[in-house]
Amino acid sequence: MSAEALRLGGREVAVYVWQPEAPASSSPRPFLHPVRTLAGRTVTDAVPVSHPHQFGIGVAYPDIHGVNFWGGRTFVSGHGPAWLDNHGSQRHERWERRGGGELAHSLRWLGPDERMLLRERRVIGCEQVSGSVWSLSVRSRLANVTDRPLEVRSPAANGRVGAGYGGFFWRGPAVSGATVLSPAGTGVEPVHGHRAEWVAVAVADWTMVFAPGDADTARDRWFVRARDYLGVGSSVAWNAPLVLQPGEEIARHVVALIADGALNADSAAKLVAEIGRGAASDDVADHGLPAAADGVAEGGLPAVADHGLPAAADGMAERGLPAADRPVVGGAPGFHSLPVA
Repeated sequence: MSAEALRLGGREVAVYVWQPEAPASSSPRPFLHPVRTLAGRTVTDAVPVSHPHQFGIGVAYPDIHGVNFWGGRTFVSGHGPAWLDNHGSQRHERWERRGGGELAHSLRWLGPDERMLLRERRVIGCEQVSGSVWSLSVRSRLANVTDRPLEVRSPAANGRVGAGYGGFFWRGPAVSGATVLSPAGTGVEPVHGHRAEWVAVAVADWTMVFAPGDADTARDRWFVRARDYLGVGSSVAWNAPLVLQPGEEIARHVVALIADGALNADSAAKLVAEIGRGAASDDVADHGLPAAADGVAEGGLPAVADHGLPAAADGMAERGLPAADRPVVGGAPGFHSLPVA
């Protein structure tokens, strides 16, 4: 396993595992874990018992032209979740930048036959916001390098209602008393399956706030889980396939704010507004990523409207699997084989 630490003021705030040791059935890929608050509280989980193919913070898709880049079972239309020999992997190609609170590298996305389907340029940056808050920026630019169109699908696009995940994803640690906040209200249901300017998960000791960093990301819907596990994702293909033509790319930018203590909705909104000033355009030319143009709010982050999109019921189990009836166990990434069921 190869890893790179992100530091702020001499403190290690995150570890980026860029060459993981993981079974093929978990779709090996780079990820951030552990991610910590400035006071040292861990806000991510990796290889939890209930979903051992979930890893901290990363970028993953459950179905790109039939290849599972998410790990675990694949949702098959008309059948349900099934174990298939279709797992892909993300392989480090080269570093473009390391140091100064930023990591930039190129990744090859390979199918189970080791053929490259996509190439990604990922830029991860961190910045201290205050004495108790820091920001994590994750930019991903994923390009189709084949000579044919590639369909990007979520399980919802394959028939599993509410399971529209695929793209940026955060897996939270096993905690009790978590509260989901958003401009739409308190709880999972108001924001799951909807667009929103931000989503927050607050517990007694820490708060995670997620916001789109550009207009394209602002058009994506949020995938939010809080009952059987904590998870937040920005979904690229919620309930319909996204067709990526040869040479085309998916460019997304998510900003996560990591805070000590429990924030309320007003505090989270103010924090997003403060951080948003310049977030969508900061170093855009240097990174080669497009600046948001349409619908960008005065504060810098995109203004988002939910155009009457239906919310899926809270508690919908991921991949159609029931909520685990045992506590989620997590911690350091001690990788192991997946169970057969």
